[in-house]
Amino acid sequence: MSETQPTNRLCILRLVLVPGLITLAVTILRLVGELQRWSETWFNRGMGGSLVGITWLAPVFGVYFALRLANKDVGPKSFSRAIGLSVLGVLIFLCGLFLPGLLGIHHGFYGRLIYGWTLFVVAALLTWPGWPELFKTLLAYGYCARLPVAIIMFFAIRGSWGTHYDAVPPDLPVMGFVAKYLWIGFFPQLVLWVAYTILSGMLFGTFAAGIVRLRRRPPHPAF
Repeated sequence: MSETQPTNRLCILRLVLVPGLITLAVTILRLVGELQRWSETWFNRGMGGSLVGITWLAPVFGVYFALRLANKDVGPKSFSRAIGLSVLGVLIFLCGLFLPGLLGIHHGFYGRLIYGWTLFVVAALLTWPGWPELFKTLLAYGYCARLPVAIIMFFAIRGSWGTHYDAVPPDLPVMGFVAKYLWIGFFPQLVLWVAYTILSGMLFGTFAAGIVRLRRRPPHPAF
């Protein structure tokens, strides 16, 4: 058992190496584009999304990881169960997203962040039993993708670079640098965005691998 675990970790690291480097390259490209004030269409410096960014890579690499694992016979015990749990995770997240508004609950800044982080983590964890190997691979990739962003945000917030890496929500309370970085940089990147990577990767990955499996299934003999 002690030999199997290091081997599994090594396989996961090899699997996420190239996607991690690609993601790092996109991160650096976005940082340079924002610092150089390139087109806002491609390099949005505000709180919204950007066409050049790593958010879109999570579902793409989720499909890549799922197909690679399935080809190595490390697929789920049941594709239908894996897909079902991935869909359940997304549904739980969407319901939780709109629930406070429906119930008339209004969170303050800190409550909103903690609620959002918790919701993402719970939704992501629901997908674990469906395909643990894919979950662990996406977890490793999520940290490979988000650790560099957390580091960049440290310097961006400290230096007020005027990029999306140091953009702040309008209701941000007055706080010092360390607290500011922890609340809008460190914890969102290493909790919320890692959970998002897992959730979106599991959803798209399980569907893609399930479809490929159906197409490869030999046809029933005709009688």
